[in-house]
Amino acid sequence: EEIIDTKSSPYLLRAITGTDDEIDQVLASGSWDRESARHASISHAAYGMMRWRYVLSPGFDHMLPQYHALMAEYSLDPAYNSTVGNDPRAVGNRIANAYIQHYLTDGSHEEIDYSNVHYKPINLPLFPHEAGTNNCRTPDRWQPLSLRTFIDQSGNSRPYGEYPAFLGPEWGNVTPFSLRDDQKSFYYDESGNEYITYIDPGPPPMVNLDANKEATTSREEQLQFLKGFEQVLHWSGHMDPTDGAMVDISPASVGDATIPSMEKVADNHDYLWFYDALHGGDIGSGYDRNPVTGDPYPKQEVPRGDYSRILAEFWADGPDSVTPPGHWYVMLNDVIDNIPQSERRVGGEAGPAVDVLEYDIKAYFALGGAMHDAAIAAWGLKGRYDYVRPITVIRWMAENGQRSDPNLERYHPLGLELIPDVVEMVTVESTRNGERHAHLKDNIGEIAIKCWRGPDYIGDTETENAGVGWILVAEWWPYQRPTFVTPNFAGYVSGHSTFSRTGAELLTSLTGSPYFPGGLGEYVAPANEFLVFENGPSVDVRLQWASYRDASDQCSLSRIWGGIHPGFDDIPGRLMGNVIGPQVWELATTYFSGGKAPMDPDVEEHDTLLVPQPKPEPKVCFGDVNRDGRVDNTDFNLIFRMQGRTCPNSEACPEDLDGDMFVGNEDIAEFFKAYVNSDCDGGLV
Repeated sequence: EEIIDTKSSPYLLRAITGTDDEIDQVLASGSWDRESARHASISHAAYGMMRWRYVLSPGFDHMLPQYHALMAEYSLDPAYNSTVGNDPRAVGNRIANAYIQHYLTDGSHEEIDYSNVHYKPINLPLFPHEAGTNNCRTPDRWQPLSLRTFIDQSGNSRPYGEYPAFLGPEWGNVTPFSLRDDQKSFYYDESGNEYITYIDPGPPPMVNLDANKEATTSREEQLQFLKGFEQVLHWSGHMDPTDGAMVDISPASVGDATIPSMEKVADNHDYLWFYDALHGGDIGSGYDRNPVTGDPYPKQEVPRGDYSRILAEFWADGPDSVTPPGHWYVMLNDVIDNIPQSERRVGGEAGPAVDVLEYDIKAYFALGGAMHDAAIAAWGLKGRYDYVRPITVIRWMAENGQRSDPNLERYHPLGLELIPDVVEMVTVESTRNGERHAHLKDNIGEIAIKCWRGPDYIGDTETENAGVGWILVAEWWPYQRPTFVTPNFAGYVSGHSTFSRTGAELLTSLTGSPYFPGGLGEYVAPANEFLVFENGPSVDVRLQWASYRDASDQCSLSRIWGGIHPGFDDIPGRLMGNVIGPQVWELATTYFSGGKAPMDPDVEEHDTLLVPQPKPEPKVCFGDVNRDGRVDNTDFNLIFRMQGRTCPNSEACPEDLDGDMFVGNEDIAEFFKAYVNSDCDGGLV
C-alpha cells in the first residue's frame, strides 16, 4: 500500500511493499512511473486473489479470459508470477499470496473447501414438491431442503435426493475486522463444540417442544412465533398484479422508518406493530420533500403485485442475482459515479479531497471490512441458534390444524389462525362446484391459503405467472424459483438485513450524508422483462430510495415478501448493522490516517506471521507452484483448486506438473513425489 499512499497504515500487509527507499528505487529507475506502478501492483494483487478464489466456481472458465483481457488492457502479463524484489508486479503478487495464506488460517476452513467441521442438522430434509414437512422433529430448528434439482448461489447443481449442507454455521469463528472481544459470546452445543457470536441480541421466539410434542415456552412467546411466520404466509398473497391493489412506491410514501431499539429487541420479539400486516410494508411514511433538493417527490403508483415480486427477486441471492454484499458494491459504484471527481472527499465535505484511485481503494477497503464483519456476526448467530425457515414452520402449522376455534375440527393450539378469504378450512360447502375450493374437494378438513400458487402453476416463464389462488398450506412455497426455494442455512438473523444496514451505515459515513446523491437512488425494472421465473412486471417499476437506510429497509422487507424471513429475523439484523457499520468506519479511518489502529495486532507479529520482507530471488524447484522457494501445502492447494481444468489460453500453467496442459490426478501424484514440506534448498520449512 505504500506505493498507493505513504501515509496510510496497511491493514494486513505492513511488510509487503518493502521500505520507502526500495519503492523510491523502483520509481527512480525509470521503468515505472507512479501511476503505472499503482496499476501494476493492484492488478496483479487482484488477479492473483480472484484466480485463486474463483477457480472452483462453475463460471471460472468464462471469467478467466475476462481477467486476462483486463490485464492485457493494462499491458500486463498474468503469467508473471515473481514474488520478490521491488518490481510493482511482484509487490502485487506478494499481496495476493499474503491474503491467500491469511484466509487459509482465518477460521473459514478454506483449506477444506469451507466444509463444516462439526455441525449436523437436527431435522430430516423437507421435500418441497411433496406436501408437509417430512415429520419435522423440532420446528424451532433449521431443516434442510431436498429439491428435484438444487442450484445454489454459485450455480452449482445437485440432483434429486441430495441436499446441500448448512452453509457456514461455524462462520462466527472467522477472524473479524472490527468486531471486538467485548462484543463476543461463546456457546457450546450438546457435544461441546464451540460457536462464537458477536453482538448477540438473544434468541428468537420458540415453541420448544418436549418429548410429547407439547410447547414448553410461554403462550405469549408461542403466539409471537406463530404470528411472525403467519405474516410471511399472508404477505405471499400480495403477488397478484391483477388484484386491483395499487401502492405509491416513491419516497413520498415509502421510507424514513424508525426501527425498534436494541434494548426492546432483547426484551420483546413482538415486531408485528412495525409492519403493515394487511397491505405489506412497514411504518415508514416517506418524505414531504426531497431532503437534498427540497422538491417534492413525484408519486409512482404501481400494482402491489408487481412491487412485491420485483422486491423479492431484485434483492434475492439466487444463482442469477447479485449476492447481498454484492448489492452494496453495486450501490457504491453507482454513488461514486455520481460524485464529481473533484469532489471526492473521504468522509464527505469535512474529509480530505483525494484522487479517483485513492477514493476507490479506501471506499472498497471500508465496505469490504463492513461486509466481512456483517457476515461473521450474522452467520455466527445462524450457527448458534440454528433457527428454522418459514417453509418448515408454515407447513408444520398446517399439519397441526387450526387454533381459532376449539369447537371446530382439527383444533390445535399450535395451528394456523383462520381468517376469512385468507386462511380457511376446506369444507364440503367450500368445495361445491363453482366455489373457491372446488379444486380441493379431495382435501376436506385441511387448511388452505389464498397466496402465490407456486412454480408448478407456471408453464412458460416468458409469458405466464402463477398468480394468486387457493392452495393447501401444507404445499406452500416461498416466492422463489423451484431450484432455489430457500437458502441452505438457518434464518436467524437475516443476513440480508445485517449486510444491508451495515452497508447503508458505511456509505453514510463514507459520503458524509445519509442520502443518495441528489436525494434519489433508483433502479428500473422493465415491464415483462425483469422477472426470471415467471412473467413480469406488468408495468415498468422504479425502485427508489431517498437514503441508504431506505434501500436497506426495502431489502429487509423483500425477504418477508419472498417467503424467506419473518420479522424477528429482520429487525435484529438491522440493529446489528447499525453497530457494525459505524464501528468499521471508525477503524478504517484509523488506518487511513496512518496511526496504529485500536484493533491492530502487534506490528512485529503482524508482519512476520504473514509475509517476510522482500528477499533475494529464491531457488525454485519442481512442485513449487507459486515460486516462493518452498514445496508446501499452499502449492498443493493451488493444484487442487485447478484440478479438472485445462491450462488457460493453451499455455503452460504452473499447476500442470506432468506437462499435458491439463491439471488432474496425475499432477497431484507428481506433487506428492516432490512434497517433503521443505524449501527448494533442501531445508525443512
